[in-house]
Amino acid sequence: MTPGEVRRSQNWIGRPGATLEEARYVPPPPKEMHECLSDLEEFIHTDSDLPPLLRIGMIHYQFEAIHPFLDGNGRIGRLLVTFLLVAWGLLSQPLLYLSNYININRQEYYDRLLAVSQKGKWEAWLLFFLEGVHSQAEDASHRISRLEDLRSSYKEMFATDRSRRALDTFVDYLIGSPITSITQAQENLNIGSFNMVQRNIEKLEALGIVREVTGNKRNRIYHAEEILRVLEE
Repeated sequence: MTPGEVRRSQNWIGRPGATLEEARYVPPPPKEMHECLSDLEEFIHTDSDLPPLLRIGMIHYQFEAIHPFLDGNGRIGRLLVTFLLVAWGLLSQPLLYLSNYININRQEYYDRLLAVSQKGKWEAWLLFFLEGVHSQAEDASHRISRLEDLRSSYKEMFATDRSRRALDTFVDYLIGSPITSITQAQENLNIGSFNMVQRNIEKLEALGIVREVTGNKRNRIYHAEEILRVLEE
């Protein structure tokens, strides 16, 4: 393996242990692969009248068809979708990720991609891709609403506390970083010294908002478990 580098050898896709001759799909060999990547990069950076979501669906297919790495092509291809949504102004934050939808519909995902390569069935693939974006956008919206409800309920708990502004800031930080240490929180928050951050996190622990998970006296790690459950379900 050569992590972070495009492949220098032929790869293929098939059942575990399948040979090249038995492969279900064979990506382009290295020389042609570099040409294909160059064409894909040009397509990404060239203005187009196509709706952006259709373009992104086409780009995802092309990336997976090129299969430029020996490992991790699926993960990188899904990240590429999210990065393009943000880069093209369709998302303000990277809040949509297709992995859950693809995992649930894994076989259909592979079949739709292969059908484009073998039979040019773009419409079926793009409809599948758009349904995935719609499904995960609804899921992200639902999670955001639940996180907003959690944040509001937490802030009500310490509405009369003299440190409520610092605690409010801490809760906002936990929404984006639900696993943290005191040192990490101090580095990311402008709420005072290490000792002050420690006092605030101890207040949150007493309220059940965070839980210390290491049992150590030093280098303690805290989990905001309700926030994690919303993110991980």
